[in-house]
This record gives sequence, C-alpha cells and structure tokens, in this order.
Amino acid sequence: MEIVLIGIGGAAGSVIRYTIGKWIAQRSSGNFPWGTFFVNATGAVLLGLVIGMRPGTAAGFLLAEGFLGAYTTFSTFMFEGFELFRGNEKKNAVFYILFSLAVGAAGYFAGSALAACMV
Repeated sequence: MEIVLIGIGGAAGSVIRYTIGKWIAQRSSGNFPWGTFFVNATGAVLLGLVIGMRPGTAAGFLLAEGFLGAYTTFSTFMFEGFELFRGNEKKNAVFYILFSLAVGAAGYFAGSALAACMV
C-alpha cells in the first residue's frame, strides 16, 4: 500500500511541479529559473508543515514521500544552477544556488513552526 500511495502522490506532485514551473517561466524574463526556485521554496515550506504535523503513515507516504518528493526537484535545481555558470552568468548562478538553499531552509523551518502552532 505504501508504494501505491507514494505513486499517486508522486504523479500529482510531478504534474503540478511541471505546470507551475512552465507557467512561471512563460511569465518571467531572463535566464533565471524562477519556476524551479518557486517550486522548491514552496515545497520546503509544505514539507516542514506536513512533517511538523506528524501525519499518520498513509498521509505521510502520500504527501511527504509521494507528492512533495516529486513536486520539489533537486536535479533540476542543480542543472539550472550549473547552466547559469556555463552561460557566463556566474553572479546569477551563485545567487540562485545560495538563495535557494537559504530560502529552502527558512521555508522548512517556517512550515515546521506553523505546524507546531496547529498541533
């Protein structure tokens, strides 16, 4: 049953990630990967919230491992960061990588704190 829940959550998370990322990319200018940044930042907040609320096993598999595991995308984050380096946009690359890490950590903390207030 765990695999089924992770699969259902993962399918939904990947489709939503792709849709949001594409929508943001179409509306932003320049080479900065705002879509992936937004998805990863919101995913960090949501993961902190979900984990902080200590969901039951089924909800955890569906939401944390499945949905948010597919919604956030570390591989795309790394690819886009290093593509900025290759494209001679070193300042944007460093900003993107460091800012993504900082916002991700802060987002997870904020989600966890919010969950603590709700439980």
